[in-house]
Amino acid sequence: MQQDLVYRKRYLDKVRPFIGKKLIKVFTGQRRVGKSYLLFQIMQELKTLDESVQIIYINKEDLVFSHIKTAEELNAYVQSEKKRGQNNAVFIDEIQEIDGFEQALRSLLLDDELDLYCTGSNAHLLSRDIAGALSGRAVEIHVHALSYFEFLQFMQLEDGDKALSLFLKYGGLPYLKDLPLQDNIVFEYLRNIYSTIAIRDIANRYALRNTQFLEQLTQFLASNIGSLFSAKKISNFLKSQRISTSVAQVQNYAQYLANAFVIHKVPRYDIEGKRIFEIGEKYYFEDLGIRNALIGYRAQDRGKLLENAIFNHLQIAGYDVKIGGLNSQEIDFVAEKNGERIYVQAALSINEEKTLEREFGNLLKIQDNYPKFVVTMDDFEGNSYDGVVCLSLRAFLGWLFDENAMINAS
Repeated sequence: MQQDLVYRKRYLDKVRPFIGKKLIKVFTGQRRVGKSYLLFQIMQELKTLDESVQIIYINKEDLVFSHIKTAEELNAYVQSEKKRGQNNAVFIDEIQEIDGFEQALRSLLLDDELDLYCTGSNAHLLSRDIAGALSGRAVEIHVHALSYFEFLQFMQLEDGDKALSLFLKYGGLPYLKDLPLQDNIVFEYLRNIYSTIAIRDIANRYALRNTQFLEQLTQFLASNIGSLFSAKKISNFLKSQRISTSVAQVQNYAQYLANAFVIHKVPRYDIEGKRIFEIGEKYYFEDLGIRNALIGYRAQDRGKLLENAIFNHLQIAGYDVKIGGLNSQEIDFVAEKNGERIYVQAALSINEEKTLEREFGNLLKIQDNYPKFVVTMDDFEGNSYDGVVCLSLRAFLGWLFDENAMINAS
């Protein structure tokens, strides 16, 4: 099926070099981005390579495995299911639900007959403490929601303005392929996912009492995608709306949302000084559909959706993304990968002379030869202005892995 081909290209190629190696393969990402389905695809891959391999599967969202709550119980279950004298592949879905799981993984790693894979919905799954406990014997593969062209394949749509609008409205969670693409149905599904994340991955995990504030903060961030903020500014604004809060509470709750992959906190980078600014950052949503389900899909938000879509696409393509600062000017994205860099500016439209001069002009002030792009909602592409390439959003989202094609456009 086309769906299988999509994920094989993006993630199976990443995991293949590690199959059978004494490393724990950890797939992280927001709930419902397709981590569980990816595990099943890897199981199929392993069976293709070795029909005799024993598959041991544990899904902590399934009540069948509710008895596995501790490291000792996880270790005992795997040992009871293991077949001696042959290869065993162990798959553990949502491993963060098991207390002290890293202790069990460290023990299981000692067994040469076990090949370990797991998924998790918390960014601290491979935190410094856990990575240390595993002695660096883990590799993390971050799973994102669907890219635009994966969305087209999953939904069996033709590339075009209508399909792009659906993508910007409903986002890229794979299960959408099984739903009618209607607002009442899709947004109800997405709100339920957010509620699950808010309760299970955040409120319960961090023992939060003020879940109402968590929702208020999420809606505030959803309404202000791409705005430059500090925790103090957010706190002051919420107080002006008679929402009692503190800077520390804003910082903590925003970090909880980031840990659950609902949002991404993006720091500012001083292009000339080559350093990270200590204050001021932007927030983007992992999935635009969830963002829209929370506050609505509004015409006045097109510029915010454009910017968020660009950020998500750069992340999917494997770039480390920061906000650029150049004296008093702002560069929307400074993206780096494998020692190379690109600069990307988002502009809802460049029909007006002032907008064109501002967006292209900011990029032209950067004194280096890395590729520079302006991405717009206008149906316009192919021309450059003093070496800065202008692309429509659809054209930009069409580029994912072939960086040379993008660079050669300039």
